[in-house]
Amino acid sequence: MQLDGIGRVQSPRIIHIGGGAARKVGEVLEQLGLKRPLIVTDENLVALGHVQAVTGALEKGGNAWGMFDQVVEDPTDVCVDAGLAALRAGNFDCIIGFGGGSPMDTAKAISFMSVNPGHVRDYKAPRQIDHCGPPVILIPTTGGTGSELTRWCVITDTERTEKYNLSGLACVATAALIDWTFTTTKPWRITADTAVDSLTHAIEAYVSRKAFAYADAFALAAMPAIASNVRAACHEPENGEARAALMLAASQAGMAFSNASVALVHGMSRPIGAHFHVAHGLSNAMLLPAITRFSIGSAPARYATCARVMGWADDQHSDVSACERLVEHLEALNADLKVPRPSDLGHLADAETFALMAEQALASGSPQNNPKVPSCAEIIGLYHDNW
Repeated sequence: MQLDGIGRVQSPRIIHIGGGAARKVGEVLEQLGLKRPLIVTDENLVALGHVQAVTGALEKGGNAWGMFDQVVEDPTDVCVDAGLAALRAGNFDCIIGFGGGSPMDTAKAISFMSVNPGHVRDYKAPRQIDHCGPPVILIPTTGGTGSELTRWCVITDTERTEKYNLSGLACVATAALIDWTFTTTKPWRITADTAVDSLTHAIEAYVSRKAFAYADAFALAAMPAIASNVRAACHEPENGEARAALMLAASQAGMAFSNASVALVHGMSRPIGAHFHVAHGLSNAMLLPAITRFSIGSAPARYATCARVMGWADDQHSDVSACERLVEHLEALNADLKVPRPSDLGHLADAETFALMAEQALASGSPQNNPKVPSCAEIIGLYHDNW
């Protein structure tokens, strides 16, 4: 944790949280002086009828709108270029990102690439993208990524088979409308994976070398909410209390990691997604217990607090014992949520692939935030053990 210096906080100007928040979209546009949004989403959300909740609210407010619904899972540079063409083809003054992390990240990238030259890869972290494009309003439909509140987005490079972080003011939404009611249609796998994604955000933000008190507060609020509600949300998809708690926790965890950064789990997770097309939350879940075990010796007090705040240990347990219980409960959570290993999904990797993935993980910068900063060889070993 940073004990000196200044912590940086970046967040949307307007945030609405709660059931029905999406219906505020027309009111928010009016407040911002905007009239003509391009909705960035995917075909599945259109088919489910969720997008109509947004378009209906827009039409009620007298807003003309267009739609780009070709977002793919783990959005690519090609997807961003197609969305950019859609933006430029119309007279739009803002962008609404509607969906999970993929549509929201695509919306961010379309916005900043509309005013910045070159290819999206030219702006990957640690470069900061501060030249902002049209305002972005984000409406999440999963309780996971927290992208609606972060200064990050993730795009996959189809030419280089690499997932990269993009960061800066241009990646911060102007407004976020966080409405848990969209999540009740999400199946077990998406519910579980996005919840563990949020849990990873919160834990990594709390143990990050860039952690500071403001971000800590969000991380510590998110962890127990996720631990207490994810199983209920998976088993009872219509459980509004559990869904609302997970959605709020996802946003809290997003605020935490947006400002304190993520660490080794995310650094290693992105290459798995890029090379094997494993959903981001699932690849985080695959790695979280083992990476926690690898890291706890370098920040035992912080990891012990994670265990205690989730009710997996108490003040009677030493930090060492609490850390062990943290790993045990993370492993039990994965078992309950039916998290597979990469090899269980049929993904085979050789030494050359592991080495490339390790290099890409280190290049992302996230492992350098980890309490125990790994070598390339250690990352290769962790990949091998987790496979």
